[in-house]
Amino acid sequence: MYSFKGIIIYENYYKSLEYLHMKGDPGYFGPQSMMWKINKEITVLFGGARALLMHAAHPLIAAGARQTSFYQRDPWKRLIRTLSLQNSVTFGTKQEADESAHRINKLHEVIKGKDSVSGGIYDALDHEQLLWVHACLQISSIYFYEKTVKKLSVDEKNRYHKENMIAAGLVLVDTTEMPQTHDELKDWVTAKSREKDYLIVTDVAEDVKDIIAGGPVPKHIKPIWPFIAFTAFQTLPQEFKDIYGIKTSKFKSWIVNLNLGMLKYTRPFLPPFFRLIAPARWANQRIKRKPDLS
Repeated sequence: MYSFKGIIIYENYYKSLEYLHMKGDPGYFGPQSMMWKINKEITVLFGGARALLMHAAHPLIAAGARQTSFYQRDPWKRLIRTLSLQNSVTFGTKQEADESAHRINKLHEVIKGKDSVSGGIYDALDHEQLLWVHACLQISSIYFYEKTVKKLSVDEKNRYHKENMIAAGLVLVDTTEMPQTHDELKDWVTAKSREKDYLIVTDVAEDVKDIIAGGPVPKHIKPIWPFIAFTAFQTLPQEFKDIYGIKTSKFKSWIVNLNLGMLKYTRPFLPPFFRLIAPARWANQRIKRKPDLS
């Protein structure tokens, strides 16, 4: 799962010339940041599948995906692209982060039109639509970190939120109009999802549901995908479960909590290869090397 092709990645934090000379370019964040701390965990990638379901439930996000035909041509492209951007911004050099964001922004320029399902206008550069994508991934990442690594304090979650606002700004989210704390961002998603017809099951949402449930899964993640899919569906907020028709029960909740708890218990005993995504490991190696300044 952590070896997705196309996921470029590295690392970031200190900006002084002396640090760059000593350790190489740490980019926008770095090993002391909350972005690094949370996004480096393999289990946090489980949140990608959950976030994808939340994205697809928004009819205007779905309309943009329908225009590009990502789900029909390559059902993994959207998920990989989302995770690739998150990882390149978190772990990449500043140049790599900027280039990744620029590519996404150029792509977004042509994704706009009138949605045939809801009648609304979709625009991949619209602030609220950009914020929805950003927010769903952030709250899903925090959710799985707390379930599989450890609980975070309010201050830690807000530090992550503030740092992640830098990433949001790179992809043209208007950060002055964003909720200013993690809990406010989570509450914004909840409030929006409860608005009438804000969430709609479209053909794209059904496609994503089928893909997550067991569509054409890449071979290297096939053995663990049933568990990832099960947790993605069962940990969705209730509003999303309702529109997707996800049936839940105390037994299913117990199974999810048991397995996530086992991951949390065994994590400290695993070597970095099984705990940390490859880009984070590569970034750690990169910043320890002196750059070639010749």
